[in-house]
Amino acid sequence: MPGTVRGAGALAALEGAVGVIVAIVLVVRGLSGADQSKVSAYGTAAWFLILGGAVLAAGIGLFLGRRWGRAIAVIAQILLLPVSWYMIKGDQLQFGIPLGLVALAGLVLLFAPSSSRWMAQGYDSSIGSAD
Repeated sequence: MPGTVRGAGALAALEGAVGVIVAIVLVVRGLSGADQSKVSAYGTAAWFLILGGAVLAAGIGLFLGRRWGRAIAVIAQILLLPVSWYMIKGDQLQFGIPLGLVALAGLVLLFAPSSSRWMAQGYDSSIGSAD
């Protein structure tokens, strides 16, 4: 397994972990009454938990050499780019620029030639099997 895949997995796992942490913070804020609408806090927390958990699982899977994690990680990076752009346009440069750079780095790692060869090699040798 190439280092680019392992690096992409680590990056995706970090992104997913941040999503799960945000979910926990939102639940705590909802329980403490800090949010005016508890329904909104819990709904947003559920959203972050589901998506963050999926990205975390995909990142761990990639890091361990499981090919199934790549699709989820690619989608996460593509979805983070417009979020980054929105933050930059909303004068949140301190968050938007690093987020955009991390998403771009993830895409570069996921589509590096060595990563693509690894994915193609696994597909050719495991047609019909679930990796």
